[in-house]
Amino acid sequence: MEYEAVIGLEVHAQLLTDSKIFCNCSTKFGGEPNTQTCPVCLGMPGVLPVLNRKVVEYTLRTAIALNCKIAGKSLFARKNYFYPDLPKGYQISMYELPIAEHGSLEIMLPHGKKRIGITRIHMEEDAGKLVHAGDFARADCSYVDLNRTGVPLMEIVSEPDLRAPEEAAEYMRQLRNILVYLGVCDGNMEEGSLRCDANVSIRPKGAKEFGTRAELKNMNSFRNIARALAYEIERQQKVVECGDSVVQETRLWDEQLGKTGGMRGKEEAHDYRYFPDPDLIPLAVDEQWISRIRGALPELPGHKMERFVKDYGISENDATILTQDKDLAEYFEAVVKAGAPGKWAGNFILSEVLRELNEQGKSAGSCPVKPEQLAAMHQLIEKGTISTKIAKSVFLEMYRSGRSAEQVVKEQGLEQVSDDAAIRKLIEEAITENPKQLAEYLSGKDKMTGFFVGQVMKKSSGKANPQMVNQLLAEALRKRKGGT
Repeated sequence: MEYEAVIGLEVHAQLLTDSKIFCNCSTKFGGEPNTQTCPVCLGMPGVLPVLNRKVVEYTLRTAIALNCKIAGKSLFARKNYFYPDLPKGYQISMYELPIAEHGSLEIMLPHGKKRIGITRIHMEEDAGKLVHAGDFARADCSYVDLNRTGVPLMEIVSEPDLRAPEEAAEYMRQLRNILVYLGVCDGNMEEGSLRCDANVSIRPKGAKEFGTRAELKNMNSFRNIARALAYEIERQQKVVECGDSVVQETRLWDEQLGKTGGMRGKEEAHDYRYFPDPDLIPLAVDEQWISRIRGALPELPGHKMERFVKDYGISENDATILTQDKDLAEYFEAVVKAGAPGKWAGNFILSEVLRELNEQGKSAGSCPVKPEQLAAMHQLIEKGTISTKIAKSVFLEMYRSGRSAEQVVKEQGLEQVSDDAAIRKLIEEAITENPKQLAEYLSGKDKMTGFFVGQVMKKSSGKANPQMVNQLLAEALRKRKGGT
């Protein structure tokens, strides 16, 4: 029997506020354990939470960008469960009345676009963190760090519209991109400021009913999301084919072993005994507030991609890659504004600049070659000072040394040779030194022209003007054939 996967994602995004959701404690990552806490986020008796307005604004910004219907009234609830890193014994979240519902996100797949529904978006506080020491299997020792307790989270729950691991990974890429463009989350999955849980089940292809789902946790990269889902889909299929039933449970992804393992039985909503938080009044959002935030939204990746294609004449594929990263898109546009043509800038950035950045794990925002320097290098190509091939070497030296293109060209003597007599001399040498290849050319193998071009460029150390080489070589070879 052929099966299909049914996947829904629950994404937790840590919001880029300076203080926590219900108190003034810092949200800065990496502080000494338990130094960023207060009686409010620790849930001491007699304290009251006060909602951070910026958290609401960031959530509204996201809801608008994801085409959600925003509730005029939403309600915070207490989600009750007991764990060592949850000091209050409950988490303040939202349940029956979330702030936003019924949105969508369009993702780009090899066979075209696909709309993924957004079930809901709500705000909640984060829990703390357990730090395990010694052999965790023997439970030697665990420490509790409560710095993260009360850090503002936005949970974005998708509809079960995803059908393949690759679709889920692409959904996460697109969602992360939007959140970073909006300035509401830094998207750092390694530090945990963007986390994803996946609900996955299988069913016979064409069936309407959902199968029993498992929830996957501990996936900290796009690659691991795809790998974990692929493994889990295959695991569930083997279970069913053996005549057993899939158990509803929470499973952890083990990156080293490349497989998921059972963690605990999957909780249902009633297990958390939700009830409205008595310390927080209902949240009211009026149309004026929504309109004000809508009017201040930045240009989002999809719109930016379409504009790049229209304004700069680059391909849709190149524009899509350039806009996948906010820093890269801004770097590209800065190079164009500094005077470089859009097509050249796009091609050079995607082939040369991006390769160096990826090798060193840097973002375009920290590129050693500034946009104005790259545009100035293009001017040297336009003037004929350097060739396109030499420009790649010049860029590498600029990247490593921080010097300008003019400095590199002057210091290394890389000026392009455009002297007619000098190039003719190199051509004659190349033809004279390769009689066998000349004979092949004269016998009708025109492709040997490329061989002679290569020899001339080699003799000039790549500095000969390619256009002049091609033109003057064609003349020299025609003379050998007896042409004019």
